[in-house]
Formats: sequence, C-alpha cells, structure tokens
Amino acid sequence: MALKRQHRMMEVFSMASMTDVIFLLLIFFMVTSTFVFPTALEVNLPESSHQTALKPSTRVFIDRDSRLYVSVSGEEPSEIDAEMLVGAIQEAQALAPLDSDPFIAVYADEEVTYGTLVKVLDIGASNNMKMVLATKPAPASARPE
Repeated sequence: MALKRQHRMMEVFSMASMTDVIFLLLIFFMVTSTFVFPTALEVNLPESSHQTALKPSTRVFIDRDSRLYVSVSGEEPSEIDAEMLVGAIQEAQALAPLDSDPFIAVYADEEVTYGTLVKVLDIGASNNMKMVLATKPAPASARPE
C-alpha cells in the first residue's frame, strides 16, 4: 500500500513584509520632518491665538541680543546692521511679483525690547511694506473662546 502525501497550497497572504514597509515609511517621515525647521537661529517666539497661513517673501529675525538677520526668498539668514535693513527690504520689494501683496515676517525673541522691535517695524512702514509679527501658537487652554 503506497501512501501519498498531499501538498496543500496556502490561501493566506503574509502581511509581514507589508508591515515592515509601513514601519520604514513611518521612520522616514519622522526623521525628515525634523529637517523642516525654518531656520537655525534660536528665537523664542511669543505666543498668540491667531495665526496666518501666508508665506512671507522676506523674514527678519531679531535674537535676544538684538542682532538682526535677514532671509530673502527662503535663503539662509545673514546678519546685517539696522542701516542695511532698508536695502534688504527694497530688494524684497523688487523680487516680489507684481500681482502678489508682499509682506515681511518679523521673528523677534520674547526678550527683545519693545524699542528695538518698533525700530524694525518703522523701517518697514517707511518703505510701504506690510510687516507681520511672527508668533508661535498658544496652548489650547490659553486661547480665548
């Protein structure tokens, strides 16, 4: 009497490799999301309950030591004097498309004096540029209803 072995085909698809791919994608996006930080400057922004979704053409950074940095069209921020800020603002006006409404975002540290911030805002106002003070979102518990 001859015994026959039956070979059955498995009807189940193994999902082990799919979960590996999902975890690799998750790790990839978690690592690359840390590279999206806008600048390498250490500026501790004040909190605000209102945020804007517009992208500024020019960014002015004021660190806690009241040093000014300018970044035009997304390039690396460079340190400048207050007198050179006027030239950077005029350059931003020249680079802005005619159909857009250009504005400058001011990233000022919480410890910057009010007078320094007003000087920078006054330079922008004297050149007919709209300036916006950048803030970080306030926690949900501190927001008004």
